[in-house]
Amino acid sequence: MKLRLLFPLLLLGSLSAHAQLGTHKETFTRADTLRGSLTTSLRTCYDINYYHLDVKFDIDKKFISGNVLFKFTAESDFTKLQFDLWNNLKIEKVVYKGQELSYTREFNAVFLSFPKTISKGSKEEFRVYYSGNPTIAKRAPWDGGVQYATDSLGKPFVATACQGMGASVWWPTKDVQDDEVDSAMVSISVPNGLKDVSNGRLRKVTKLKDGYTRFDWFVSQPINNYNLEANIGDYAHYTGTYQGEKGKLDLDFWPLSYNVEKAKKQWGLDAPRMLKSFESWFGPYPFYEDGYKLVETPHLGMEHQSGTAYGNHYRNGYLGRDLSGTGWGMKWDFIVVHESGHEWFGNNITSKDLADMWIHESFTNYSESLFIETFYGKQAGQEYVHGTRMAIQNDGPIVGAYGVNKEGSGDMYYKGGNMLNMIRTIINDDDKWRNILRGLNKTFYHKTVTYDDVVGYINTQSGIDLSLVFEQYLKHAKLPVLEFNTIQGKLMARWVAETPGFNMPVKVRVKGGENVFIKPNTHFAPVAINGATKDNIEVDTFNYYIGVLVN
Repeated sequence: MKLRLLFPLLLLGSLSAHAQLGTHKETFTRADTLRGSLTTSLRTCYDINYYHLDVKFDIDKKFISGNVLFKFTAESDFTKLQFDLWNNLKIEKVVYKGQELSYTREFNAVFLSFPKTISKGSKEEFRVYYSGNPTIAKRAPWDGGVQYATDSLGKPFVATACQGMGASVWWPTKDVQDDEVDSAMVSISVPNGLKDVSNGRLRKVTKLKDGYTRFDWFVSQPINNYNLEANIGDYAHYTGTYQGEKGKLDLDFWPLSYNVEKAKKQWGLDAPRMLKSFESWFGPYPFYEDGYKLVETPHLGMEHQSGTAYGNHYRNGYLGRDLSGTGWGMKWDFIVVHESGHEWFGNNITSKDLADMWIHESFTNYSESLFIETFYGKQAGQEYVHGTRMAIQNDGPIVGAYGVNKEGSGDMYYKGGNMLNMIRTIINDDDKWRNILRGLNKTFYHKTVTYDDVVGYINTQSGIDLSLVFEQYLKHAKLPVLEFNTIQGKLMARWVAETPGFNMPVKVRVKGGENVFIKPNTHFAPVAINGATKDNIEVDTFNYYIGVLVN
């Protein structure tokens, strides 16, 4: 028997988790359930409408203090609710209508009791006062929290990054992805001489009496709590505009004071190119009302909504490397493109559960090849996505465990991107594919979604049931293998896969001929191509990330 596995499996673990995910966990505890559960009535009883974070950073002591206003609508009658704050931070008090409320804490969950029943449909608010030394990021943004650093002149350079571990690592919040506030105010007080850059638009700068300056930023659009950010440093600021699909988009750029010229050169090229490409493929930038920002940070980058964090040192590629090995990755700034791509997939369309983080990362990884396609042609884009296979590990399911704040395998990046390229190949209609990508962002505009929402939409709009394809690539670690065998003189083919009934259409050809679709299932059936034999059959493994076995 001859095994022909037409895919590379180079293990590049340090690259395959280049965005924002937390530590891989194999077992789950009561704390995980309290953090990740979306069904408990203590969370579903209220819908968050608005936050106002008002937080002071004592950088020398690595200490924060302040308060957070919660405004919410009651979804049912209740007397008790859950919010979240890491237990290394102290709750000073919780105030409701001038009265301090009683609460209990379990792990990082806080259970707040009200003096009377909160009636369904009522709009209420409470304020949490807190302080402490938040978790210091060990390796932001992957192992996040608050990062304390200094710039090259020795001035403080501080940032928050908390995807996966959750915003409650540094401020009190309802720490689930499925409930986004409609708007928010972020007020960050920093030592005089420094600036804070957060999400949305700068409303006010106030000199305080204690040697601090407060920066008030307002976010007018729905936002994930992990996206709310504080970036503190000696920043310069310059502006621009982009004429996009919805008109004039305000651009704001915040490099460190001594990096203005570098920023103007690097960001000035790739930010407009990114917007041109992604508006074409995905539809209008989703947050015109809040503008688009790039903010220099001490960590590599994060998709903070309307305030993309950037730490790629004004270099093309990923810290000067091409993650595809094709050369195409060196023609653009990875962080500008990838992290901004999350404005569509991650910030506009947000998974309800961390288990479905593939919705954020697979599409955004794939967006990199679409960016290349926009400026260098389709072949170049597909060479790039094919080249990224060297970082795939096939080490576990891409979908994580639900209800415990658990993401899946880091293969959600490169394997997910290759899966989407295969789906485009199966649909075999680039106009339809573009309309599907744009339609996802229009249909689920500013919404939170599930696995079934996204897969169901693509199935409906493509007219092809791709459910088994998504299941095999997202819920199982192994690749499907297309097996050929000669039976009674005829070339036969079948899929060997963990998904029962797997039936992905695939392009094959007789050597030297044209590719045609065959539609194998998990039982051997004749390959309906004249003259096909095991010696001349060729499979489109450039666009299909599969194994091939020829007996």
